[in-house]
Amino acid sequence: MSFNIRQAVLDLERHAAEQGWDQPMRVYALVPTADLVEREPALAEMLGLDGPVEPTELTPVEQEPLPSDLNLEEALGRIAWPAEVSGCALVMERLVVKGSDETLDPPRDADLGQWAQERPDAEEIRMVAASLRDGSTYSALRMRSHDSEDQVLNGSDLVPALTSALSLTLEDDEEG
Repeated sequence: MSFNIRQAVLDLERHAAEQGWDQPMRVYALVPTADLVEREPALAEMLGLDGPVEPTELTPVEQEPLPSDLNLEEALGRIAWPAEVSGCALVMERLVVKGSDETLDPPRDADLGQWAQERPDAEEIRMVAASLRDGSTYSALRMRSHDSEDQVLNGSDLVPALTSALSLTLEDDEEG
């Protein structure tokens, strides 16, 4: 079955936008809504899922925060999802600096975060990236300077490194 990853990502992006900027990173399990209704009727009722649901619909379930003492790659490397989870998503904010390799040359001893914040071409963005076990990926990007729903960029290949990292958390870790 092909799940509607696009809708799950856009719903998460809208949810993040409602909470405003400067939010912590959040990780979500993506579970089939029909399975959630069947397995967790009390939770489904709390979420207002009392009628029939589309078989392709996914429900994001927020997870515990990632450890703050690990970088993102290490933290994702420690995640393993149970079989009931069809996918996962990550919502995070980052500061990006526009330019090329030639124009982006911070001093060797610079604090890169401080250097980036002081750049006039720096832009704050919110990224929502998701990956499913079937290999599907989808992402949405919102720039703080263009903070409206009709300005959200979205597509299956916007942040390939991040969706690839999320995909690795879904792989079965079979030794043999």
